[in-house]
Amino acid sequence: MEPVITITGTAVPLDRSDVDTDQIIPSDWLKRVERTGFGAGLFSEWREDPEFVMNLPQFGGASILIAGPNFGVGSSREHAVWSIMDYGFKAVITQRFGDIFRNNSTKNGLVPVVVSPEIAEQLLRAVEADPTTEITIDIATRRVTAPSLGIDIEFPLDDATQDRFLNGLDDIGITLQHEAAITEFEKTRPSWMPSTSK
Repeated sequence: MEPVITITGTAVPLDRSDVDTDQIIPSDWLKRVERTGFGAGLFSEWREDPEFVMNLPQFGGASILIAGPNFGVGSSREHAVWSIMDYGFKAVITQRFGDIFRNNSTKNGLVPVVVSPEIAEQLLRAVEADPTTEITIDIATRRVTAPSLGIDIEFPLDDATQDRFLNGLDDIGITLQHEAAITEFEKTRPSWMPSTSK
C-alpha cells in the first residue's frame, strides 16, 4: 500500500443513495483471480447509459468520488474498493458509509471521508454546477477543504487508520513492524509446533 498524505483534485458527483457493493462492482466481475483490472467494472451496468455521470467528459480525470448517503452497503466484497481505486479514485466523500466497505477502504488505501449531510449536499451540488471545483483532503490534519466554496472542515479519522494512510501500511505491513519480535518468539517455540521458519 502506498502512503496517502494529501489528495487534491476534482470530483465526480454520484447523486445516488444506498449504493451497494453489487452496484459498485456487479457479481459477474468477481470471477477474476487478480486484484487489477476491476476499474472497467466499476458501476459497469450504470455506465451502459451514456448520460451516466461517469460518462460525461467534464468529469474525466477526477480523483474524488462524492456519493449520496449509505455508500458501500451490502455484501462484503473487497472488489468494490479495488474497482474504485483501479478506476483512479483516491477518496470517497459521503455522509455515511457501509461499515464493512469503510473498513475495506482503510485497509487498501482508499480514503473514506465522512462529512455532515449539509456539507455533502453542498459539495455534490457545487461539483455538479462546476466540475472544475477543486477539493483537498489532508490526512495529516484530517481536514477537507474546498477554497472556492469556503469549506474547511475536519473529518473523523482514528489515529490507527491515519497512521495506516500516512505510512502506507496494510495488515501485512503492520505485522512486519514486529518482525524482530516475531522472529525471536519463533526461536523459543518447541520444534514440534508449527513454525514460520524453513
